[in-house]
Amino acid sequence: MGRLNGDITTSPSTDFFKSNVLGQRSGLFVLFFTEMWERFSFYGMRVLLMQFLTAAVIQGSPFSGWSWTAQQAGALYGTYAMMLYLTPIIGGIIADKYIGSRKAVIIGSAIMTLGHAAMAFDTSIMFFLGLVCLVIGTGFFKPNMPSILGEMYKDLPEKKDGAYTIFYMGVNAGAFFGMMLCGYIAETYGWHWGFGLAGIFMLLGTLQFVFAKPLMGNLGVLNKSTSGEHKVIAEDTDTRNPFTIRDYVLIAIVSIIGFVYAFNDPLSKNGIVDVFSRLDTPFLRGQYIMVIVALILFIYLIVTRIMRYDKVVRDRMFAVVLLAFFLVFFFMSFEQGATSLVLVARDNIDRSLTGAALTTFNVVNGLLTIVPLSIISWVLIKLAKVTWNKIAISNIVLFICFGLIWGAVIWMLYNEFNKEASEIKVSWFSILNSFFIIALASSVSKIWESKYNPSAAFKYGFGLILVAIGFFIIGLGSIGISQGAKISMVFLVLTYLFHTLGELFISPVGLSYVSKLVPARMLAFMFGIWYLAIAIAQKVAAVLGGQVETIQEEHSLSYFFFLFTAIPALAGLLVMLFNPLIKRLMHGIK
Repeated sequence: MGRLNGDITTSPSTDFFKSNVLGQRSGLFVLFFTEMWERFSFYGMRVLLMQFLTAAVIQGSPFSGWSWTAQQAGALYGTYAMMLYLTPIIGGIIADKYIGSRKAVIIGSAIMTLGHAAMAFDTSIMFFLGLVCLVIGTGFFKPNMPSILGEMYKDLPEKKDGAYTIFYMGVNAGAFFGMMLCGYIAETYGWHWGFGLAGIFMLLGTLQFVFAKPLMGNLGVLNKSTSGEHKVIAEDTDTRNPFTIRDYVLIAIVSIIGFVYAFNDPLSKNGIVDVFSRLDTPFLRGQYIMVIVALILFIYLIVTRIMRYDKVVRDRMFAVVLLAFFLVFFFMSFEQGATSLVLVARDNIDRSLTGAALTTFNVVNGLLTIVPLSIISWVLIKLAKVTWNKIAISNIVLFICFGLIWGAVIWMLYNEFNKEASEIKVSWFSILNSFFIIALASSVSKIWESKYNPSAAFKYGFGLILVAIGFFIIGLGSIGISQGAKISMVFLVLTYLFHTLGELFISPVGLSYVSKLVPARMLAFMFGIWYLAIAIAQKVAAVLGGQVETIQEEHSLSYFFFLFTAIPALAGLLVMLFNPLIKRLMHGIK
């Protein structure tokens, strides 16, 4: 969520305006590496979470997990993922009004570092404390990095798209190396070694950003002398449709039910407590009855509030709500990559390699790792040459980071090349999404610049159908597998390919439509709705993904995947049928 009140200062004499790397301001690459190490840590931990929770308890072993069912693990992961998209709404407000983006990023990074460090200890208390810290830290960090980037290019809009593309590559580079290396170390030496590695790079990324202050100047620093003026302006423009007492009451009720459900779900599925148990019926659990009630109240709140605007504004906001609705179907399907697909990769994919197949994989894996790492290292050297006199310590920290990464990569590849037989790590499959994004993002984005640029509804429709095709492929691969039989890894690789293509059609363009369709004075409200839709989708995805074992036992694994083929496919067809309506609601916005 970007800054909406314009109360963050920039200095026209700041050094990042004068120094350039690859045709962009050098400060961009400070943000690039900060985001890269944060994503390294986040995805490095995430790829291990479901595996760790569902791994068997083995006394005294570093590979001992908690032996949870997929349903129990999915409930906890869903609540964690849901909160990751709700706390940034609060973190953005705190940064806007009280501390500024820069301090918010540093505070968030420090809290996340403590969270990763806590998870390195093999105790349940430290594990849950770590998750809490990661949720809080993400709330401060996530909305404020794009905000600083936006401020950096405020006076250079023609370079902004290129800057965001580079920044987006930092996100995916971090995710790629985090899942690969944290996953490899965790599956080689033990879960908490993987969790600890994530913390090391989160700490180093934080230090790199802190020591870059001489280059960044006042970028992201709150200007308290102007924040009050903007607050008055914001209040004046919003008097056309102020929140009523009824609105606040509904928001309070929906929020309370939502938060109680989010925590009740994992607690109840682990037999600890169920606060909604008295509402249970033979057909539906009490917590789901309350969720339905909250959903009805939420829809009523949204509709009644939007109806109070003028026709054009009202129609455009309804268009955003429709897009957010279909976004839920996308993410509830796409995010199986963090839950059910991880478990399927572990339990059902043939990952064993020997002879020529092992050699071929090691060569491919080596190229996948060394080529991008070499390119990013070259960027680091370019940055250091330009900024060494100003931020030498920040550059030294970055060189330490890359020294550690190169050491880990060489050690990993040396280990694998010296094996006569090996098994591909479960976490390796998760890196495919980041790799395909880096490889395909540029090509897909060219479609948006051509005469073949589809409408919003068709972008969503194509994206959803591509995700459905991915599930159809893995569904075909899992037909008829019996106990002990395995699915060829080719099916899972193709699944990730189509899921990534679907993501490229939907994810980057969603927030763009929000900013185009919604007037500035209402952006905060609609961005909140957008992130809420993603949060709901994350929870639904994890809850449904947690059913993979149950559905496999009662029906088959292919049945599970064909369900996820039907859901996004039907949603994709439906949103394309709504194309005339959505176009009409947009009133000319493309």
